[in-house]
Amino acid sequence: MTPETAEAESGASTAATAPGPLPAPPPAPGAPPARPAAPPVPSGVPADLSVVPAALSGGPPVLSCVPPVLSSVPAVLSAVPAAASAVPAARDGGGPVGADDAGPLRFVVLGDSFSEGVGDRADGVWRGWAALLAEGLAAGGRGPAFLNLAVSGALSADVADTQAPRALAFRPHLASVVVGVNDTLRRTFDIALLARRLDRVCADLDAVGAVLLTACLPDPGRMLGLPPPLARPLARRQRSVNAVVHALTARYGAVHLHLADPAWTEDRALWSADRLHPGERGHRAVAGGFHRLLAARGLAHGAPPSPEPLQPPPTRTEALLRLATAGTGWVLRRSRDLLPQLLLLAGAELRHWADGTGTGPLDARADDALAAALAATMGR
Repeated sequence: MTPETAEAESGASTAATAPGPLPAPPPAPGAPPARPAAPPVPSGVPADLSVVPAALSGGPPVLSCVPPVLSSVPAVLSAVPAAASAVPAARDGGGPVGADDAGPLRFVVLGDSFSEGVGDRADGVWRGWAALLAEGLAAGGRGPAFLNLAVSGALSADVADTQAPRALAFRPHLASVVVGVNDTLRRTFDIALLARRLDRVCADLDAVGAVLLTACLPDPGRMLGLPPPLARPLARRQRSVNAVVHALTARYGAVHLHLADPAWTEDRALWSADRLHPGERGHRAVAGGFHRLLAARGLAHGAPPSPEPLQPPPTRTEALLRLATAGTGWVLRRSRDLLPQLLLLAGAELRHWADGTGTGPLDARADDALAAALAATMGR
């Protein structure tokens, strides 16, 4: 997810728009999953987005990360091919197209520090939600082949150009693609470029038969408690990223976890000291949420991860030391890149408030850019 706490090049550490065919019988425990047929989607919003996993729910589901523009471009979303809901033709052994059914289930993870596991340290290394989820995918203690390519600080360009080729060579049955927050924290943010990159990654993984996992995430301005003139521009960007993720989730029938509502963002116990990465409890909640959705589709056969942390929480001294080292480095890097532009954006916010127009013109500009990005990406 989130802004990098270290930019070192560390190594590898849903719904569709139309009903699919009748589901196949559940696979044998531990077997690679067949592609699921997704349920119908009302009004262009992926069905899985209406469900906040019980581990994260503290109230009714909230789709606050979807900007109004998403409902204003039905023609774009209706252009999502019906094939997105179809179960690809199986091999003789019943597995997904393009995946070798021999051997263990293969699970690959693409993304940034959210998926690298920052905030959940075990045995001296970052572990995170993906590793916790991997442990519960197969029954009988049969672990999957697990490859985590996520790297702190990764942008959508890094995922598309560097991580995706390695993921495709792995021939995964399951592939998680969660990225975009770091893009919102760059002066070069371009929602159209991000949409094209993520669509390319999802299309290539879908073409080899991988079942995709996606998530929408909270905006960093809210998580950091920035003042409104600084927080609003970041919120617009993250809402646009989430809208793209929702559209791609529908297009490729992905398993989607909604992590942008207050039930998730306001529970302090789920977050590490930096307020930008989940702590162990938060990573376990994410893993549990994905496990629940996968199990409902017959794609997870092992025990779900425990929601309770097994590691002692960081001491106050350890938390302050981490903030003073990795956190300070991140602030300095963003001060050279994002801060000058963010101050200009904050100035525009204040000018519109001063002349009585409020946020309307800025919201409309962001919505227009999103609509153009969706039209260019989803309309092909």
